[in-house]
Formats: sequence, C-alpha cells, structure tokens
Amino acid sequence: MNPFELLRVGVQALSRNRMRSSLTVLGIVIGVAAVIATLAIGQGARAAVQAQIQALGANTLTVLPGTITASGARSGMGSTTTLTPDDALAIKAECSGVEAVAPGVRTVAQVVYGNLNWSTSVQGTTPEFVFVRQWPVANGVFITDSDVRGAAKVCVLGSNVAQQLFADADPVGQTVRIKDIPFRVVGVLIPKGGQGFGGNQDDVVIVPISTAQRKLMAITYVQSIAVSAVSEKEVDDASAQITDLLRQRHRIRPDADADFFLFTQQEIASSAEATSKVMTLLLASIAAVSLLVGGIGIMNIMLVSVTERTREIGIRRAIGARRQDILLQFLVESAFLALAGGALGVGLGMGSAVLITQFARWPTLIQPMAVALAFGFASVVGVFFGFYPAHRASRLDPVEALRYE
Repeated sequence: MNPFELLRVGVQALSRNRMRSSLTVLGIVIGVAAVIATLAIGQGARAAVQAQIQALGANTLTVLPGTITASGARSGMGSTTTLTPDDALAIKAECSGVEAVAPGVRTVAQVVYGNLNWSTSVQGTTPEFVFVRQWPVANGVFITDSDVRGAAKVCVLGSNVAQQLFADADPVGQTVRIKDIPFRVVGVLIPKGGQGFGGNQDDVVIVPISTAQRKLMAITYVQSIAVSAVSEKEVDDASAQITDLLRQRHRIRPDADADFFLFTQQEIASSAEATSKVMTLLLASIAAVSLLVGGIGIMNIMLVSVTERTREIGIRRAIGARRQDILLQFLVESAFLALAGGALGVGLGMGSAVLITQFARWPTLIQPMAVALAFGFASVVGVFFGFYPAHRASRLDPVEALRYE
C-alpha cells in the first residue's frame, strides 16, 4: 500500500467512530494549546522585562537602602533609612565613572482635577531624572533646579495620568491637587508603555524631591538613588566607586555588611532572565503533562480499535498484507490523530495567547520555535503511543484473527 492509500484507509477507519476520534484528538489539542500559551506567557514576560531594562538604560545603576537588625530581628531590603540627599551629591561629585545622579522618593496619593481623581504613584526627584531614566517630556518642561531649591509646588504628569484626568485636553498650566495641596502642571512625559503583568510606567506624577519630602511625606532621607554611568563599559567601575564612597561616608567597618544595596541593569537583567527561564520551563512542563495524557488516550483508543478490527486484520493478512503493512496502517492512524490535534492546538494556543494579552493585560510573545516544538512533540507523542497498538495488530495470527467474533 502506498502512503496515500494508507492515509485514505486510516481516515476512513477513524471516521467510523467520529465522536471517539474527536475526543481523542481533544486531548492533544488541549496539550498543544497549553504548551504554546504558557511558552507565550513566559517569553512575553521576558521580553517585557528586557524592554523595561533597556528603557532604563544599560548604564544605569540603582542604590537602595539596606537591611536593619533590631533585637535580633533582621528586616528586609529598604527597612532602614540610610541614604540621604548628601549621599547623592557626593556620588556625583566624587565618582569619576558617574555622569548623572537622581535621588528619589515615592508615595501613593490621590490626584484630583475638578471632579475627576486618580490614585497614582507620586515620585519626588531632581532634574537629572530625565537623563538617568532617558525619559524626556512630550509637552511643556521638566522640573528645574530652582523648583528643587524652593520646594516648588509643580508637577510633571505621566501620560496615563494626563489621559485619566484631562483626556485629550492640554494639562500644562492647569492645577491639580495632591493630598489637598495644589500643584501646577508644567509638563507631560512621553509614553513609556507597560512594564509587564499589569504595571504601567506612565502611571506616575513627578514632583521636586524637596517638595515630596517636606510637604507630602515629611521625611529627610531618600528612598533610592538612580545613577547613570559615563558609559556601559564604566558600569562596573562606577559601581565599585559608589560602594567604596558610601561605605566610607556611612562609617562601615571593612568586615561589616553594607547598609545599602547597589544594582546594575545587567544584574537585574540576568536575574530576570534566570527567573523567567525557570518559570517558563515549569509552566511548559506542567502543560506537557496534558500532552502525555493525550498520548495515553491515543494508545487506549488504538488498542480498542485493534480489538474491534481483529477480523479485518485477519482478512487483510489472508489476502496478502504483510505485517509491516498492518503496522504502518495503525501508525498512520495514530499519527493522523496526533497531527490533527497538533494543528488545532496550534490555532487554539495562538488564539489563547492573544486573548490573554487583550483581557488579562499580560504580555505574550509567540515564537515560531515554540509552535514548532509543541507541534513536533505532539507528533512524536502520537507515533510513540501508537506504536504498541500497531505492533500488536501486526503480530496477530491470521487464522486466529479470522476466527475472532
């Protein structure tokens, strides 16, 4: 029998029990769709993290306050308040590998304009923020040094906040209220886009750091210091210089732990990459189990089919069919079930990824390699689990098969 004849006979045999064949295919469909959707979620998360890191700049470093131990209890990162505005000034003045420094504080507040309001992140910083974060204004101006010195009540809106409060109107020159304090809008930042899993970088209001410290938060310390190295090659040198300087300023003994943490974008990228790979592998492994279950379903159905078609097998053997013909016949049928399920699963998986992005707002990225991997795995599963029933069919004794009732 030629391959086309094998396929024709196989499809004809499977069509005799359409419901049973459809349910068997459904197991493969769900497995392939689950693998593609989970890989798309994992790849989308990795791409979103990498895009955010690139948006921050490859030569950007971040200094955060460290841990604190009180009465034997050790708190986590950020639990102490060891960073000061003077630390930021010292980093800029004394570290040759540093080009720009932007200390920052952050709080959450309700921003009100007229009868509209929006809960958002309010960040206090300095004019160098636009350089360190590579985030210029789209309209108006950014905060200035004089705004910081005078603790001026001015603000720059992220594009999402501007849209929520002003829609298509120009916010520049208007007055909003933050914690019942009036602020004049002087600019709007360019859109940066989401940062993955529902986050939005544009959902922010920027104010002078002195204003945030004195009038919104009543603090004197800073919560973070964003640093831009002279170049990407100078990041490691800048990191070492900042570490040595802050340990000296904070009077930390050589054998003692630092009271701050310093992260580079490369470290964040490597950590995010490793975490994403583990999560993607875990999700794909869980989804692959459903493919194995689908393969077991194919084996079960093919064994039933061999039993039902015992006399048919005997007749074919009696009129000259070889064992390899019977083997190929049942292998073609199991492979057809797997390939049909794989094709439908690819469509369902890609559609599911699109729906996840639209409704759950999770970033997804469908890669051709992931589609090929899922489809190929489904094919292998079909052939692997179909081999035993096919082999069993090919080994049936023709005389006994013809006697089977």
